[in-house]
Parts: sequence; structure tokens; C-alpha cells
Amino acid sequence: MGRVKYTNTDVDLMARMMRAEAVGDGKLGMLFVGNVIVNRARADCLDFRDVRSIPQVIYQVQGGNYSFEAVQKGNLFYSRARTSEKKLAKKNLEFWREHPAKFALWYFNPYAPCPPTWYGQPFSGQFKNHCYYEPAAGSCDSVYMG
Repeated sequence: MGRVKYTNTDVDLMARMMRAEAVGDGKLGMLFVGNVIVNRARADCLDFRDVRSIPQVIYQVQGGNYSFEAVQKGNLFYSRARTSEKKLAKKNLEFWREHPAKFALWYFNPYAPCPPTWYGQPFSGQFKNHCYYEPAAGSCDSVYMG
């Protein structure tokens, strides 16, 4: 079954988001973004209590804006996913999790050094342009399972 339930449409959607958000960080950077997407679908805590599916994660609105900028601004997000990107998404959905995004629920490109916390959440590491953040200890046990 994988880490979360998914359909072929979910694979395509996730692949498009991974490319739109991290194509500049290469395949590994796209896999790290994929970790965050799957982690959000699994995390029954914090801002992610009501998102259980890939489409719910991708199209989640927080504070009046989409959680992922690419939904609003991303020409790449609205282009068809390539086979290579779909393979990466499927790898995330099935099993792949690695540091610094292994338990991360957030990432962003600060265009500067990564701050030690982001909205009170601890920094878990950086890969190329993106800083990754996992939940503070004890605030989201579900993200550490499976």
C-alpha cells in the first residue's frame, strides 16, 4: 500500500508539485519535497489534522493562501508530469524518507542562511536552496511513525 493511500492521479499531482517546488534542487531535492507532502498526509497534528490525501495536502489553504506557492504561481505545476518525476513521487509514496526531510512538515527557500527555527519549529537541515523543519518534540508523534 505504501506510506499513504494513493491513486495514479495522486502520483501525477504530487510529481507536478515536486517539480514545481524543487526542480532547481535536482532529483534529490524533489524527493525531499515529496517527503514533506507525504508527511503532511500522515501527520494528524498541528496544521495538518484535516488533510489525509495527496490532493488535500497540495490544495490546502492556510491563512487565505495555498500552502504551496506553486498552486497559485506555478507554470511548472500546471505542466504535465514527466515519467521520471512520477517515478520519484511513487518512490516517496511507497517508502522513501531521508534526512533532512525525513520527518519534516515544512520547507522554504529563505534566499539567506536557514534560521534555527521557523514558526517555532526546529531546523532539521538544508539541501541546496531549501531549509527543512520538523515538528517540535512532542507536538506531532504521528509524523515519526511508519
